[in-house]
Amino acid sequence: MAKQQTIASPIIFTGVGLHTGVETTMTLHPASENKGISFIRQDLAEPVQIPALANFVSSTDRGTALKKELITIYTVEHILAALTGCEIDNCEIHLNGPEPPIMDGSSWPFVEKILQTGIVTQMEDANCFTINEVISYHDPKNDSEIMAIPHDTYRVTVMVDYDTAVLGTQNAEIKSIREFADNIAKARTFSFLHELEYLLDNGLIKGGDINNAIVYVDKKPSEQTMAKLRKAFKKEHVSIRENGILDNLDLYYPNEAARHKLLDVVGDLTLCGRRIKGHIIAKKPGHKVNTEFAKMLFTKIKQEKSQAPRYDPNQAPVKDVVEIMKMLPHRPPFLLVDKIIHLDENSVIGVKSVTMNEPFFVGHFPGTPVMPGVLQVEAMAQVGGIFALSTVPDPHNYLTYFLKLDEVKFKSKVVPGDTLVFRLELLAPIRRGIVQMKGESFVGSKLVMEAQLTAQIVKERND
Repeated sequence: MAKQQTIASPIIFTGVGLHTGVETTMTLHPASENKGISFIRQDLAEPVQIPALANFVSSTDRGTALKKELITIYTVEHILAALTGCEIDNCEIHLNGPEPPIMDGSSWPFVEKILQTGIVTQMEDANCFTINEVISYHDPKNDSEIMAIPHDTYRVTVMVDYDTAVLGTQNAEIKSIREFADNIAKARTFSFLHELEYLLDNGLIKGGDINNAIVYVDKKPSEQTMAKLRKAFKKEHVSIRENGILDNLDLYYPNEAARHKLLDVVGDLTLCGRRIKGHIIAKKPGHKVNTEFAKMLFTKIKQEKSQAPRYDPNQAPVKDVVEIMKMLPHRPPFLLVDKIIHLDENSVIGVKSVTMNEPFFVGHFPGTPVMPGVLQVEAMAQVGGIFALSTVPDPHNYLTYFLKLDEVKFKSKVVPGDTLVFRLELLAPIRRGIVQMKGESFVGSKLVMEAQLTAQIVKERND
């Protein structure tokens, strides 16, 4: 499983913000495991930290803005895309102004410095949201749509069509997020001339420069418009190239506009708070549809924490019953776990199939067979025992003993034909062999039992 990552040392960038025109110094700082990505406004009397999460999105007008209380940070998508494109999970972004510097209008200056500085692999497993079903969002006003479908990598496909001859229809794709640095990061932001005029007239692009944005000329400009552009860009001469873009800037790719839209999608979806494992397909994406979709993913991630683990009986187990018996001393009929389907440094998921052949059904409610609650707790404890014993190098020499049970609740009966799925999560670091875990057991999507278990790992046997 992939591990979390952060940057090796602080990285400093200075420049003006695209929309505010304010010169800002932005410093990326390494962050510890599970801290995620956050922005910190250091120019205030009391620094304000805003997590890079979808529930803080306040505006999507020509860029994505985050807001906490009365403090706003504008145009966050390019730096977020750079961090995600480099698979950085934990980073603090310190700013002494309201907007990251626009640099050249792409993510490349950020990506380049991150790669030069170095990336540190951390101990914790990466938090990943796996797309297991089709998730979609449609904005009928702009006919924009974005969806996610299951896939074994973070793949992104973008299609744009603005009904203009100068741009036409463009597509862009990466088959893995690891293609981002080479194929997407250099794609610069763009605008159509009619949009640029509006932005200039309304003071919405104070940090704009002809070298940090591609301008597609979708109508014949008047001399008044050209004069306005010369003034805005502080240039004596501004002209239109044969390919329909303003001069002083060459395209890196014929489909640079689509590639930049893909960059924006990656940056905005960073706000779901986890790495993504799935195929994102976006038609005519923009910051509004991107961030609305990020909010959907963010909500699903929150719900996932309280949902039953997804169990695929066709998936190869992490440990089958033979491997389990090499770790646990229990044997049938008192071996009450059939397989382990997930095991990491903080949690374990195990499965128990309940059949009428279980010997306890002979004398326990023979006419209405119900699995005894104490045996449900024992089955959960055995799954927890696998977790506990996995933390020592020679588990066959150890036993686990119950010390305490707390908050045991039985919510629904368990009967023959049910498949119990147990999920246990560590509540505190293991110290002196003491293991504290919270356990839940499910039948399908229904929570049937929960408890807090405390056990001790004791060396009892010798090789």
